[in-house]
Amino acid sequence: MSHSITLACLWAITATVTAMLPSRDHHWRAAYLLIAAGIPILGWVTYENGPWVGLIVLAAGASILRWPLIYLWRWVRRKTVR
Repeated sequence: MSHSITLACLWAITATVTAMLPSRDHHWRAAYLLIAAGIPILGWVTYENGPWVGLIVLAAGASILRWPLIYLWRWVRRKTVR
């Protein structure tokens, strides 16, 4: 297993453990940190293993961070519907 895939798996484990911990801000601070760390990891995985593996890792990250994506989608729709 390549180093980038190993790091992506560690990112997923960290995200899962973070979601299990109690939080006063509903995990938004952790989500911002996970997004900031996940984007370079996703680029590295895609560079080392190709676009198909990169898409799989992107789908896994999107399933973990689905609420920020839902809120982003709602914001974009509000801005473009006017």
